[in-house]
Amino acid sequence: MAYTGIHFNISERKILLRIFDILSILLILYFISNIFHFDYFTITKENWSWVLVLILYVSIFGTVFELYDLQKSSKIEKISSGIVLTVSVTVLFYLLTPFFTPVLPDNRLQIVIFYFAMLSALFIWRIAYLTFVVSPRFYKKVLIIGETSNIETIIEAFKNSDPNYKIVGFVNCETNKLDSVKFNAIIEYSPKQIYQVIKDENISEIVIASYNSESITSEIYYTLIKLLEEGFSIKEYTQVYEEMAQRIPVQFVGKDFYKYFPFSRSNQNKLYLFFLRIFDILISLFGILIGILFLPIILIGNILGNRGPLFYTQDRVGKNGKIFKMIKYRTMIKNAEQSGAVWTKKGDVRVTPFGKFLRYSRLDEIPQFINILKGDMSLIGPRPERPFFVKELSQMLPFYETRHIIKPGLTGWAQVKTRYGSSVDDSLLKLQYDLYYIKHRSFFLDANILVKTLSTVIFFRGQ
Repeated sequence: MAYTGIHFNISERKILLRIFDILSILLILYFISNIFHFDYFTITKENWSWVLVLILYVSIFGTVFELYDLQKSSKIEKISSGIVLTVSVTVLFYLLTPFFTPVLPDNRLQIVIFYFAMLSALFIWRIAYLTFVVSPRFYKKVLIIGETSNIETIIEAFKNSDPNYKIVGFVNCETNKLDSVKFNAIIEYSPKQIYQVIKDENISEIVIASYNSESITSEIYYTLIKLLEEGFSIKEYTQVYEEMAQRIPVQFVGKDFYKYFPFSRSNQNKLYLFFLRIFDILISLFGILIGILFLPIILIGNILGNRGPLFYTQDRVGKNGKIFKMIKYRTMIKNAEQSGAVWTKKGDVRVTPFGKFLRYSRLDEIPQFINILKGDMSLIGPRPERPFFVKELSQMLPFYETRHIIKPGLTGWAQVKTRYGSSVDDSLLKLQYDLYYIKHRSFFLDANILVKTLSTVIFFRGQ
């Protein structure tokens, strides 16, 4: 019964991109070194270290410049700048580390050939990827079975997470149907049409999106059992959502919440926490040193563009709900909240001209290395929020207080995956990412966040 068409999942496509990025580069360099007079980079048993260093640089800078963002990778115009930046920085670092890489050639033209060979390899492979992999023949076609109130949120979440995940129809599982679903040409089918839709549309998966399993009619229930017995793929919405979007959909978690939060063992792992603290101390000392180097520029900018105190402190909620004083460079006018606490929004008129620069460059965060050194914060974790907003958001968002079971961080999964929070809806999105981090916390995820943080700083995504 199950449709057996080929579809690459998100993780598979990211692995595919990484592997073929490297293979395409090595293949064209091998071809050039053997066919033409090019001996700067040769692939031999003796030069295996050169290959390893090149692979490392391409992997790191490819991640920093978002070559493995599937949304951007689905369009050549969006990924072109990332390819150019990745190759440019990779070649620059490769030339600047001659102890691990080839000695600079006498003929400098070989460096130009090296650069354009890598650039051509990535463009050729990415065009092939867009032509053959990101195409309708590789779409995963999905049928949603759920309640009408969920459909718009579900479709938008899947659309934003995976361009190859195509929802072709919807079956309303409610016993009492009030209205037909009308949303962006998504067709509503009746329960009696499920088998026919699977056959006609080559459906490869059914996703159940229901707040309450008791709302599913007996007709749909027995149809799903029969499909499951025939080996058809049927998944629960929150599981698919978490896997694809890499965040936990708390708004759809019901009374069986305990199923969704088997939190990472790293939260209680003494060895992980020990190394994390050592890393926090080393990075905070390095950050404070960098801050001292930038201090003269910041002092001059503050005098000219801020006209007031350089530092300001603010109460924030830390681990286990403990209040601490967070230190930042001041980016707003003096007495910015005389009438009470308000959300900071994009284009906030209270932000000074120099404050905008500090925010976009993330230099305003440097004093928080002092908080990390003191142990109030960690380098990675949910961003600490103000007590006023914590009290307000805890009443509106389920599981909001769960963010406080670990230390807050200077950067985090929510910070690298979404924009600055300026509303309840933004806070809900950030909460989903924060809970995902707490649930999946690990050295690997921490490293991923650090690399993505570099992208955030490089592309000036502060606010």
